[in-house]
Amino acid sequence: MQRIFLFLSCGAVLFAEVRTVTLPQVLNLALSQNAEVTLAKLEERKAAGAARAAKDPFYPKVFAGSGLAYSSGFPLSIEGSAPSILEARSIASVFNHEKRMLLEKARAEEKTAGVNTAMKHDEIGYRAAVLYVEAGRLAAAVRAARDQAAALERVGESVKARVEAGRELPIEARRSTLRIAQAKQRILRLEAAQADAESQLALLAGMAGGDRARPAEQESAIQVALASEADAIVAGLQNNKEIRRLESVMVAKGFERKSYEASRLPRLDLVAQYGLFSRFNNYDKFFNRFQRHNGQIGVSIQIPILPSLAAREQKGVVDVELTGLRTQLNAERGRTSVQVRKAWQDLAAQEAGVEVANLDLQVAREQTTLLLALFDEGRTTQKQIEEARFIENEKWMALFDARFGLDRARLELLKETGTLVAALRN
Repeated sequence: MQRIFLFLSCGAVLFAEVRTVTLPQVLNLALSQNAEVTLAKLEERKAAGAARAAKDPFYPKVFAGSGLAYSSGFPLSIEGSAPSILEARSIASVFNHEKRMLLEKARAEEKTAGVNTAMKHDEIGYRAAVLYVEAGRLAAAVRAARDQAAALERVGESVKARVEAGRELPIEARRSTLRIAQAKQRILRLEAAQADAESQLALLAGMAGGDRARPAEQESAIQVALASEADAIVAGLQNNKEIRRLESVMVAKGFERKSYEASRLPRLDLVAQYGLFSRFNNYDKFFNRFQRHNGQIGVSIQIPILPSLAAREQKGVVDVELTGLRTQLNAERGRTSVQVRKAWQDLAAQEAGVEVANLDLQVAREQTTLLLALFDEGRTTQKQIEEARFIENEKWMALFDARFGLDRARLELLKETGTLVAALRN
């Protein structure tokens, strides 16, 4: 059994695929294949079914059957109907305000389910975009780390030659070996992190187990089409789906409250009935006139005299829930304004960070160029040049991190303003 499991596991690894994808492709895959999105859509379908079922009282219902029985003496009723060979009944609500409000509540809950699906779209889109950016950053970091390790190996060879020539202490060779080992360790950590990010991205996009989604190179930067902080706050309040969800829940609760109030109103039902009678039920013996075909149509009116205690108490419960929902709604509006403002400020800080990292890299590159010129004049050593290149690679790594921070800040702002999926799909 263990051999079979090992064989299947090895087969899954061998057939795993690394797929190069763009950000819009990842979003489309995630929003169409992700299990969480699928479950949200199923909940939306359930809510739509419940709304259709709530219409049932206002559609005519027809029942047909038989109350066939032999009568001895006076023809008694069977389940409230006279004995008959064939009987048919029809009923439909004409005026039932309580059921009408429950229908409106079901429709509002259907809208709430749609908002929940949209919220899940935004959540999955944000997670996919962050993983995409992270995987791209790690891929670039792996390349830079490999270049750095190659530079350190060249430095190590130079140091080893000088130690053998007696121009450097032996400790310098050991220090060089340590730095090479540290660089290789960094490569292994970055490669493992890259593989994990690509696997998580593939899983989120609904790809086959074991597959990896690798970001395409030369990917354009994430754009934020918002002119000012005020515009961002307005967009956040308008597009916030949690606010829309709470408003939809409040509408549904409002209809539920009205349904409890309507329990004191009269109800009118249209009813019709037909019965096919027979003489062996003694109708001709106990009634003045026997008629085989019998029918009636009319309106059933029910007027509540004493209102239900449960309805009154349930109305009070709904009032408490509505108060809580209003509190949540006000809190969510305040939270949205604060989070959008914070995201806007973080974006400005990350843009400044990228600018600083770029300047730092330029200084390191100019330093390397200067040392190369001095080396041609015999005024510096190969070791100093390689160390300068090592520092330049470190600055590249810092720039990758700064760019990732900037992209993450842009994604956060897009998420808080409710424009993430639309912006990234273009």
